[in-house]
Amino acid sequence: MQFASLGSGSRGNALLIKTKQTCVMLDNGFSVRETERRLARFNVSADTLNAIVVTHEHADHINGVGVLARKFNIPVYATRGTLMAKRLGELPVTNYINNHAAFEIEDLHIQGFPVPHDAREPCQFVFSDGKCRLAVLTDTGRSTVHIEAQISSCDALILECNHDIDLLQQGVYPYSVKQRVGGEYGHLNNRQAADILMAIDTSRLQHIVAAHLSEKHNEIALAKNAISGALGCEQDWIGIADQDHGLAWREIC
Repeated sequence: MQFASLGSGSRGNALLIKTKQTCVMLDNGFSVRETERRLARFNVSADTLNAIVVTHEHADHINGVGVLARKFNIPVYATRGTLMAKRLGELPVTNYINNHAAFEIEDLHIQGFPVPHDAREPCQFVFSDGKCRLAVLTDTGRSTVHIEAQISSCDALILECNHDIDLLQQGVYPYSVKQRVGGEYGHLNNRQAADILMAIDTSRLQHIVAAHLSEKHNEIALAKNAISGALGCEQDWIGIADQDHGLAWREIC
């Protein structure tokens, strides 16, 4: 199983998960033209995508989903709450998912789990080909026991490190926005990400990737320092899914 990020941040998010038979996209916040340009970096054509799985209805995650799905007749999987937001338009194929239940797309097993975020019915996922498990946890205001149970013992983890607490408080956002971002239904900060890593079983981790970093209120060095402190690993081993370049293909053995 492989994964790669087309980009991660407030200006757009999209992730590819690929097995021998299947290639799915998790979210898409980019225009069709930009999506196709970024897909070309990974030698992937949009018309080969088996599905687009959606975490929630915020613009940086869904702006490109509906248009891409219509252009290439791609099935879309999302919770009813996400689809009720009516930001995707008419879709060629709609698949409603339960954020507590598992589902299959070809040879890819996908387990959803709910997260606290200021959306209608947000969901994050663990992807598996039957041998390896990739967990994705972003756009989450805080951890829960259920979240930690879902992502524990995974082989790869994409983990939100949205902001540094001090940089957010010193930043240019209005107070209300700072409260939202740093609140229980906002985004994980570096310290929270480190706490999650210390709470779960990381003995199988082959890849750890920090994602959804704020361009204004975080720094790569701060995110890496928090993760390396929690895992006791070298900082060079930590991947970063950034906004402009994403993350190159990573293979899970």
